[in-house]
Amino acid sequence: MSAQHSKSDFMARFGGVYEHSAWIADKCFDDDPTLADGRAIDLAGPMSMIVESVPREMQLALLRAHPDLAGKLAKSGTLTAESTSEQSSAGLDQCTPDEYSEFTRLNATYRDKFGFPFILAVKGRHRLEILDNFRKRCDNDVASEFREALNQVHQIARLRLQAIDDDA
Repeated sequence: MSAQHSKSDFMARFGGVYEHSAWIADKCFDDDPTLADGRAIDLAGPMSMIVESVPREMQLALLRAHPDLAGKLAKSGTLTAESTSEQSSAGLDQCTPDEYSEFTRLNATYRDKFGFPFILAVKGRHRLEILDNFRKRCDNDVASEFREALNQVHQIARLRLQAIDDDA
């Protein structure tokens, strides 16, 4: 993409990198429009720095923008295209009734404890590995889990940026 491309082109391409949080791509373009000239993966650092520089309330809103894993949105088919692809690649759309029941229980337990959904970069993982990770992370303290959730959000963004490069 050339710097001659518009902000709307940039937003169409990168606005969905962070789940329902196009403000990150918007600020990234405003901060340095020349970033549009490089590879998508080159946006990972600048975008993550934007997230890390905002107040905790904005970070919490970013975390809350993520869907539950194997949750109601997935079952109803209303996830973003990126989330649908990521969750199905991990087999979350093929859960047994018992696995789905455990995801539902863990989603509720986790949200009650932490105030945001469980977030994990699921690409390349199997649903049983995800369940195991989920069970363990429910035992974390709030501060540690907030940090881990942000780390996972950055990992998801990095994977999405890499996919944009791979598709180019």
